[in-house]
Amino acid sequence: MTPPLRERPSPNHDARPEGQVIDTLVLHYTGMPTAAAALDRLSDPEARVSAHYLVEEDGTVWALVPEARRAWHAGVSWWRGAAALNGRSIGIEIVNPGHEHGYRPFPAAQMQALAALCRAILARHPAITPGRVVAHSDVAPERKEDPGEMFDWQGLAAQGIGLWPGAAPEAARELPSLGPGAAGDGVRALRLSLRGIGYHLSAEGPYDAALARIVAAFQRHWAQHRVDGIADGETRWRIGRMAALMRAERKAGGPGGT
Repeated sequence: MTPPLRERPSPNHDARPEGQVIDTLVLHYTGMPTAAAALDRLSDPEARVSAHYLVEEDGTVWALVPEARRAWHAGVSWWRGAAALNGRSIGIEIVNPGHEHGYRPFPAAQMQALAALCRAILARHPAITPGRVVAHSDVAPERKEDPGEMFDWQGLAAQGIGLWPGAAPEAARELPSLGPGAAGDGVRALRLSLRGIGYHLSAEGPYDAALARIVAAFQRHWAQHRVDGIADGETRWRIGRMAALMRAERKAGGPGGT
């Protein structure tokens, strides 16, 4: 059931591509000092940005753009073989000042309202499989950090919203770390696993700055014990585990991807 909504219509939307199925849910933080400032910007025609919903820290949910319309939230983006995700996604902005203005934990009331909203969206759009509930930082890792490493992805996954790899075994911590400058089979396996999860990167190449940014994006979502782009043993295990979960989802009939 959709939680109670307050209306704040944004003019910043247009038509989705004809016949496009909505199959992705992208979660953001607002990254602005206040909720009022974020609402003003998301409804300012000169800003040319928007989202379908905004969730305040006290749990108030604002409806900004109808789900049938394309909101302008993800920008240049990619996930599981698809680019320009605005056309196929629903975007939710979650009020938080973000890394530039005093990043802080997300309150329980906010997370509860967000979970209720997400469950309602998933019920309306069954093509949004768990592997397609993603962070802005997942679909645009070179540009974005939100909603960040304090966001409770594990709690959402426990409610059927997204995926979570589970606890890494003790032995995983003994795997050697990989970082910028590394090369060889371990790096290639890391790249292939990240591609299998949904990130946009080449299967070949050394552990360069671009790969480090993608590893950091993965850590913000699925390996929050560190967010530095270094693939330590636990991060490597979690990447492999998530790649396996994504493969299983595809075999079960989820939408395709690379």
